[in-house]
Amino acid sequence: MKKILVILLILAAFYYWSSGETNTAAIVEKPTQDLAYSKTNRINDEIELAYKNRQSNVQVSGTGTVIKLLRDDNEGARHQKFILRLSSGQTLLIAHNIDLAPRVNSISNGDQVQFYGEYEWNNKGGVVHWTHHAPNGHHYGGWLKHKGKTYQ
Repeated sequence: MKKILVILLILAAFYYWSSGETNTAAIVEKPTQDLAYSKTNRINDEIELAYKNRQSNVQVSGTGTVIKLLRDDNEGARHQKFILRLSSGQTLLIAHNIDLAPRVNSISNGDQVQFYGEYEWNNKGGVVHWTHHAPNGHHYGGWLKHKGKTYQ
């Protein structure tokens, strides 16, 4: 009798935990089509989540508006730097290695820039670097897109 009771308890526990996982997945899953929310906003949501969770070393892509052009960082590998504002209002520093990829010469405040690179957390919104090809193949290659031209 005890063996039957133990088996029934195990089966009940298994049913409870397996059914709970299915329900949780259904609640968390994003809808495949959300007409009020563009694909760009969903991509930028991933960056916002990385910022909120203080995550680094995360491959991200997105689009933002240039709000400030900064001086090049010429110490070590040279980097072109500028700040983007995402549709959410979050700001993001782009650090584009101009020793490995061409400079984006025609960039101005107010321009839209698409990017793919590695996100690093900081308290100002984060930094995206590795926006260039990966010369040794040990990292994902990234890019910037500005006015229809890709820089990698």
